[in-house]
Amino acid sequence: MITAIVFVKADVARIPEVAEAIAALDGVSEVYSVTGEIDLIVLVRVKAHEDVADVVADRLNKVAGVTSTETHIAFRTYSRHDLEAAFSLGLE
Repeated sequence: MITAIVFVKADVARIPEVAEAIAALDGVSEVYSVTGEIDLIVLVRVKAHEDVADVVADRLNKVAGVTSTETHIAFRTYSRHDLEAAFSLGLE
């Protein structure tokens, strides 16, 4: 599984609509509205690197109101939440 973290700058007047449109894209797992230099942080989780290009370059960048993106590919996951989910058997 490939995880990409995408920083999105958007038209300020359209941030909620942009976030909802991005969240609806296949391959997007989470969208966060944040403070600072960027407007949204998007987590993309796909099976292959080519799929990152499909989600980000071919679809996310074309959402009306997106003005720029910066994509980072995760090498390893250290999050306790993700590690627990990976080893969970579904038993409570």
